[in-house]
Amino acid sequence: MKLYIAEKPSLGRAIAAALPKPHNKKDGYIELGNGDCVTWCIGHLLEQAEPDDYDAAYKKWQVQHLPIVPQQWQLKAKSKTRKQLTLVKKLIKQASQIVHAGDPDREGQLLVDEVISQANLSAAKKQSIQRLLISDLNLPAVKKALGQLRANAEFIPLSVSALARSRADWLFGMNLTRAYTLAGQKGGYQGVLSVGRVQTPILGLVVARDKEIKEFVSKPFYEVEALMRTQEQQGFTLKWQPSEACQPYQDEQGRVLVKALADNVVSRIKGQHGLITQVKRAEKQELAPLPYNLSALQIDAAKRFGLPAKAVLDTCQSLYEKHTLITYPRSDNRYLPKDHFQQASAIIDSVIANGVFSKEQLATADPLKKARCFNDAKVAAHHAIVPTNKKTSAQLTETERRVYELICRQYLMQFMPAYRYHQTDVEAEIAGGKFTTKAKEELERGFKVLQPNKESNKEDQEVQTLPPLTLGQQVLCEDARRLDKNTTPPAHFTDATLLAAMTAISRYVKDPDIRKVLRETDGLGTEATRASIIELLFTRGFLARSGKTIVATETGVALINALPDTLSTPDMTAHWEMALAQIAEKQLKYDDFMQPLVGQLGALIEEAKSCDSRQFSHIKSQVKRKFKGARRKSPRPKSSKAQA
Repeated sequence: MKLYIAEKPSLGRAIAAALPKPHNKKDGYIELGNGDCVTWCIGHLLEQAEPDDYDAAYKKWQVQHLPIVPQQWQLKAKSKTRKQLTLVKKLIKQASQIVHAGDPDREGQLLVDEVISQANLSAAKKQSIQRLLISDLNLPAVKKALGQLRANAEFIPLSVSALARSRADWLFGMNLTRAYTLAGQKGGYQGVLSVGRVQTPILGLVVARDKEIKEFVSKPFYEVEALMRTQEQQGFTLKWQPSEACQPYQDEQGRVLVKALADNVVSRIKGQHGLITQVKRAEKQELAPLPYNLSALQIDAAKRFGLPAKAVLDTCQSLYEKHTLITYPRSDNRYLPKDHFQQASAIIDSVIANGVFSKEQLATADPLKKARCFNDAKVAAHHAIVPTNKKTSAQLTETERRVYELICRQYLMQFMPAYRYHQTDVEAEIAGGKFTTKAKEELERGFKVLQPNKESNKEDQEVQTLPPLTLGQQVLCEDARRLDKNTTPPAHFTDATLLAAMTAISRYVKDPDIRKVLRETDGLGTEATRASIIELLFTRGFLARSGKTIVATETGVALINALPDTLSTPDMTAHWEMALAQIAEKQLKYDDFMQPLVGQLGALIEEAKSCDSRQFSHIKSQVKRKFKGARRKSPRPKSSKAQA
């Protein structure tokens, strides 16, 4: 009997639909017409054991127990899905051939591998396990994937990477949460102060941004605008570019801080003739943005519709599992395999049939155009999120319709012409000073015809239209004016900008070596975890919403102030993500990653013991009401996984 093990029931049903009938639906699995079976996990069936599973003494939180480092790691069955775990293990032992059908990412790989390992299979049987990679639940796509099975052994490094992540998160999350919760109790705080290698640096970003805004002092600065006119009485404007001699009167961004300097420029150029010293005119083009990965989709959905990251992920799961309208959503990739190009015509037809865009809107779309997104070298375990060729009459919710439309638009733009325009850069000299401007003349809208007018026109509105200008042409400075401006503080984080910060974390990393590497790698957290970690910070009362903005609460600020920079800045976890990727690529061994962490953990525990607990005294009364009686019983997080 061949046994297919899917990550969740919806995937199991999709696999069964592509296999021999008739089907006999059992409790927890489907028996196929040829005697083979399809079963499934229900997410993680196993989880890391709690500290008191290793030693009953650890049930009470005491600082002398820390750090807790298991000598022999244990997994335990999740109580709600214990029945399914027992069934899957029984089927594994009965099977002559096993097909691993977890989701195509490192967590999906580990999730099924852990269950298989519980069955204590022989080395030969383990070696024979096959891997099924599915990113589209529609029947033709599943049938195609079933014809492309690979050896599961190829993906063991991916599983080891996920295992290292899971155990490292447990070590840091469980130990440091206990350490700082106990420290907080000294200052009167009665709740759990959870610390995690991803959630805490995210909180640190928000606290640092809030502090920067609070302490920001606005400073005035000045620009000079010259109102010009040609001999043909055509007007345009130029902007003054301060010379090196002005540097003592400028800030680090090159802004002029002395009003008298700007006034002097205005008085010198007004009524004077200028000379056009440079005219550069070039045709340029802008290619369509690549199809979405999850983070890019979440950022766009937050900007356009104000949707929180978790709402976008949940909607994508519905579009993928319930409606089968999109491919696998938890993807970190923005490219497509070359053979996916063959589906382009069918996908475009389905999008039109589903009423997202009309034939008229797609008049310039060419399904035979092979865009840069079709690149096998850029595709790893999974590919970009794109529409499937499913035609549907199902009624989508408003949020589902919006997210589906975004995904369709981003895909369809790959088959549209580039946006083409002429850009003109002009320099002029007036009374010895340098003045510049630029202009843009649209030639072909290309893919931008699919973008909302407000979005596609925003940049164009900021660039003026120039009259014909030639090198050496004389122009008159008819008038000039000083523009009084003020420096502004950075904006509070929103869902979109916080996600953007997590995906481009190198900007916030202090270590220059790590920052250099991270510019080309993934950011803080993974595509699958970012949304849940942000929501976790809200659930635990460390973050709050004020309209569309995200701010840190008093508790969040107090926690960050009590922590060393090692835990509150992204450097450490950015280094982890880099190392975990190296494990997945067989460039780093598990032990070489884990062993140094234990030593680092011990040093961090010592810092926690000596931290200033008075940070939490000012929120004591507020928290006592919320966590009444917490001092009588040591608080305990529900799960070690939650510490990420």
